[in-house]
Amino acid sequence: MSRRPRRNHTSAFKAKVAIAALKGDKTLAEQATQFDVHPNQITDWKTRMQEGAASVFGEEKAEQQTKVDVTRMQAKIGELTLGRLKISQSRSCPRPPSPRLPAATPPSGNEIILS
Repeated sequence: MSRRPRRNHTSAFKAKVAIAALKGDKTLAEQATQFDVHPNQITDWKTRMQEGAASVFGEEKAEQQTKVDVTRMQAKIGELTLGRLKISQSRSCPRPPSPRLPAATPPSGNEIILS
């Protein structure tokens, strides 16, 4: 039994199949035989079409603004990390404290010690 070669579908074909799936005139099995693709592929393209529909009406501008904010935040994190390293080096600390471990706080005298 020979294997079928891998097919790369165009964006137009994917959109055509997804729109047909959204209409719901035929069952998933009928659409799969009509377009000669697997039913799971039709479901995936339909889901992606529904999720990406908001970008048609201008949602992509908000995504671009979010990307810029993330870049700015990453720059600020890097700046703060460098400042922290400079402070820890000025204290003659062999290496900076681990960010995973919380800093130990001295007891204030109000805590109850269970032994």
